[in-house]
Amino acid sequence: MDYKDYIANVPDFPIEGILFRDITPLMANGKVFRKACDELKDFAIACQAEVIVGPESRGFIFGCPIAYDLKIGFIPVRKPNKLPRETINISYSLEYGTNTLCIHKDSIQPGQKVLIIDDLLATGGTVKATIELIEKMGGIVVGMGFLIELSDLKGRETIGNYPIKTLIKY
Repeated sequence: MDYKDYIANVPDFPIEGILFRDITPLMANGKVFRKACDELKDFAIACQAEVIVGPESRGFIFGCPIAYDLKIGFIPVRKPNKLPRETINISYSLEYGTNTLCIHKDSIQPGQKVLIIDDLLATGGTVKATIELIEKMGGIVVGMGFLIELSDLKGRETIGNYPIKTLIKY
């Protein structure tokens, strides 16, 4: 199946010069969405993941059904002031500023095998920060799964040597 057939290209969004890859048509097609989740689930099984971590917010869309299907936990990584209990935070640089990600302090156990699931691998900044949060808690990142990879942005180089599964490459 060519998942690209279910991605809408939106020029000049959110700003002029950007070609936005809209995943909502893929998500709206139940059979295609299920197939994509199943492929990422198979990767989770191969990595022997014990828990799925998904960055806000589209990581939730793909990570939750995979965790549910595998009968393992899902842990959200969120922006500041979105999680109600004590968190561990990390700030990282963006092209034009900084961002902060947070995870509940007690959500990952030392030695726990963690698979990160998100919709998009671009520059790798968000996933690198997510890796740092997980490893700071003693978790073991066993891999990362993405629906889309924007290869020209070299996210793989940013995040280092981890097993990565992507379903679509641009």
